[in-house]
Amino acid sequence: MANKYKIIYWFSTLGLASGLVGSGVQQLLRTEGEGALAPPYAWGIVELGYPTYILTVLGLWKLLGVAAILLPKYPLLKEWAYAGLFFLFTGGMFSHIASGDAWYQLLPALFLLALTIASWYFRPVDRRLA
Repeated sequence: MANKYKIIYWFSTLGLASGLVGSGVQQLLRTEGEGALAPPYAWGIVELGYPTYILTVLGLWKLLGVAAILLPKYPLLKEWAYAGLFFLFTGGMFSHIASGDAWYQLLPALFLLALTIASWYFRPVDRRLA
């Protein structure tokens, strides 16, 4: 049974980490498109009414969160990272709901939220607070 939990933990953690690294790097790069009103991958942020500079903060937090959950030890830091990711994804979903977006626009954040919860729940004993 422990081996099954370890597989679920690593599958969800690596899936979460890859999603966070991919979107975090895109948000940090913020390169302008030709004649675009917003940088690529920023149209959603602009559509929700947020300024594009928030992408720098979100991208940095995502990359720091990945480092925190992947590094061995530091269980308190991991708890904070998981909590931050939970707030990030639920806040993103609420922003879409509040702006009247279609339900399917919640799916990426919902998927990453599910991976966050699975990664947190199935984490090994040495990655938990005592």
